[in-house]
Amino acid sequence: MTETLEAPLFRPPAPKPRTEPLGMIAFLREVRRNPLATWMEDHFEEMVLAGDGALGRLTVVNDPAIIRHILVDNAANYRKDDLQIRILAPGLGRGLVTAEGEEWRLQRRTIAPLFTPRNVATFFPPMAEAAQRLVRRWLRRPDGRVVDVALDMTRVTLDVLERTIFTTGVARDPDALGRAITRYFEGQGRVDPLDIFGFPAWIPRIGRLRSRPAVRFFEEMVHDLIDARKALIANGRPAPRDLLTLLLEAADPETGKGLTDVEVRANIVTFIGAGHETTANALSWSLYLLSQDERARARIEQEVDEVLDDGPVEPGHLERLVYTRAVIDEAIRLYPPAPYMSRAAIADDQIGDLHIPAGSMVAISPYVLHRHRKLWEEPDAFRPERFLPENRGRIDRFAYLPFGAGPRVCIGASFSLQEAVIVLAAIVQSVRFELVEGHEVAPVQRITLRPSGGLPMRLTRRART
Repeated sequence: MTETLEAPLFRPPAPKPRTEPLGMIAFLREVRRNPLATWMEDHFEEMVLAGDGALGRLTVVNDPAIIRHILVDNAANYRKDDLQIRILAPGLGRGLVTAEGEEWRLQRRTIAPLFTPRNVATFFPPMAEAAQRLVRRWLRRPDGRVVDVALDMTRVTLDVLERTIFTTGVARDPDALGRAITRYFEGQGRVDPLDIFGFPAWIPRIGRLRSRPAVRFFEEMVHDLIDARKALIANGRPAPRDLLTLLLEAADPETGKGLTDVEVRANIVTFIGAGHETTANALSWSLYLLSQDERARARIEQEVDEVLDDGPVEPGHLERLVYTRAVIDEAIRLYPPAPYMSRAAIADDQIGDLHIPAGSMVAISPYVLHRHRKLWEEPDAFRPERFLPENRGRIDRFAYLPFGAGPRVCIGASFSLQEAVIVLAAIVQSVRFELVEGHEVAPVQRITLRPSGGLPMRLTRRART
């Protein structure tokens, strides 16, 4: 009898960790090109690494217990550091991602009720409609047609935003909006040496100059949306019960104070830029990974066929699409939406034997954490099974941080995951993708983790049996 060998696990592309540290000039060049390429072998082996470098005193933490202490138990002692603010605030304004202190607490208390499980569930129909609209468009194309999956994931997630946040439309070309978002992240998401060394904001940054038209596009679009909605409400006409109206009507449950126009605008830009990007990338990476792993693709297709049969995705299907959700969870383990987060210590902190000086920076990189060799079995391999219900309990809560943790955990996580499951199930039900021959896939960090150069893939209809 011939023994059947099990196919090896698929190990998706990632920059090879460095064995030697970079000099200052090389580090600045590499961190601007792709920060993922600056991580060392030791970062994937050690639980804590501390030292002095271009960013000053920096402690890189991979120990789940210490991460819990920093993000939850003693979160009040750790604020968003100045480097993050210098990079993000020019594009996102002072919304939830960049606000600090009482300004952030007010926004969080005000916006949090909009993302309760009950409210997120009401967004199911528009999410499902957007997914079906995408699939119908694809099914009109001949088999073998090449599509940029990354671009189409941007389109479908923007369609969802338009059906949930701006149900009266954005009054702009959706593709123009998608291109503006891409330009924003390409320009705004590059780490500039001037930011690292704390130069004043009035000194021009090359990336920011390039992304200025995209930022202006956002600002003008959001300004027009808010003005039109406020006029509708002022005239006594019924306003859509979408997120834009909810933000305009939201009030702090403790003080009754609402958001200012500047805060509403900043959070709408955040939801468009960062919020849509999270789901678009999760879906892009999921489809790429499935295209490279026949076993995973066969299993998700079997599940989708059994759960959906020939019908559309319905709310009752979500809890049964366990492998579909596991694929998404594994995709954002390997390619986390926010690959890097950092904090500045306000006061000295002692965590066991670890001393963190006041004013120093602490880095928690989900990209490194999710691939750490002491926390994960086969950390560089694509294994959705690790997130199935019977296995999930083995994963430490603070070893898996695709949406952060603690008071600043991503407020839209449940929105994003619900959307991703709906869209992925609808796609798997109807079509398959194969990567175009010769195209090299590589992750690049531009605030989020994007596939560099897009994802050109051949589309074919699924032959259902």
